[in-house]
Parts: sequence; structure tokens; C-alpha cells
Amino acid sequence: MTPIRVLIIAADPLARAGLSALMASQPSIEVVGQAAPMDDLVQQTRSYRPDVVLWDLGWSPAEALELLADVAPRLPPILALAPVDETAWLWNSGVRGLLPRAGDAASLPVALAAVAQGLLVLDPQLVGGFPRSAPPDAIEAPVEPLTARELEVLRGLADGLANKEIARRLAISEHTVKFHVNAVMGKLGAQSRTEAVVRATRAGLIFL
Repeated sequence: MTPIRVLIIAADPLARAGLSALMASQPSIEVVGQAAPMDDLVQQTRSYRPDVVLWDLGWSPAEALELLADVAPRLPPILALAPVDETAWLWNSGVRGLLPRAGDAASLPVALAAVAQGLLVLDPQLVGGFPRSAPPDAIEAPVEPLTARELEVLRGLADGLANKEIARRLAISEHTVKFHVNAVMGKLGAQSRTEAVVRATRAGLIFL
């Protein structure tokens, strides 16, 4: 699987370095560059050729709103990180994904993969401000419905958990988790765990 090329944007150089270090351990992600919001971001994307932009908006995202809205149409899909109470109005800025800054880092690679494929991504705790309608071509139903347990396992996959961790969370055996993972992938027509989560997001089964 070809790594997803990611350009990290943040005003705080420590935030840029931290996100870059976090993504360096993910085999599905290749950080191709870092930039500050006041750089020539269009030229940066031409130079680095990212598939998706990871933009940390800091604790005061209103300061970056005008810039974000201006450059978003000219950049690759943007996954933005922002404080929970500053997120609902950010959808009008042109971002394709929105996660809380203090959220679970394990969900970042899957969210980046989904955004790179043209999907909308939203953390579950932000759903209240989410426009529930999605583009018609973003819906792709599974071959057959997932059971309640399979949906729980799928949520574990979306959270970036290994089979052992999912088993611990659901109080079931690791063998049973593996069985459910295979069932989920089969029903969704996915070849990998990441693809299963992306397809489930597209079908509206889960929010990231």
C-alpha cells in the first residue's frame, strides 16, 4: 500500500514537529513537509505534492479562518485539528475533515486516509455540529448488514486498536475479534483494516 503523502501546517513549530514525529511511526503515512500558515501554501503544495494536508489550527482557530477559507479551494483535501468548542463553524471554511486537537492520535492515520479519498471525516463528539447530509457518491452500502458486535469491532478498528486491545475492550477473546474483523472486511469488500474503516465511513456506518 502506497503511503499517503501528508503536508503538516501549524503556526506553532513545536506542534509541527510533534505531529511529524507522531506520524513518522505510521507506515501508511509519509510526512513530505512542514509549513507555517503564513508561508506560500499553494507553492508549498506544488513543491511537496501532498495527497492531504494536516492543519493544526491551534487553540484560537478564528485567527486562521480567513486564510483557511481563502486557500482551501487551492490545496489538497484538508484535515483540520481544532478545539472542540470551536469546530461547528469551521465546516464553511472548506475543510474535509475535523478532529479535536486533544483527540485520540490513533485515529489520525485512518482519518487522513479517508480525507485523501474524498470523504468527510468528523470525530463522534463533534457530530452535533455536523451537516448530516453527504454527497450521494459518498454512500456505499455493505454487501450485507453488520451485526451490533461487528459494528463494535469496526469502531475499535477506527480507533486504531489491535485485535488484542479490541478483545480487552469488548471482553471477548482475540480469536473472536479476528473472526469479526474478517467478517467485517468481507461484508465491506475491503482488503485491509484501513480500507474497511474508509468504506464504513463512506457508507455512513461510523464517524471518525
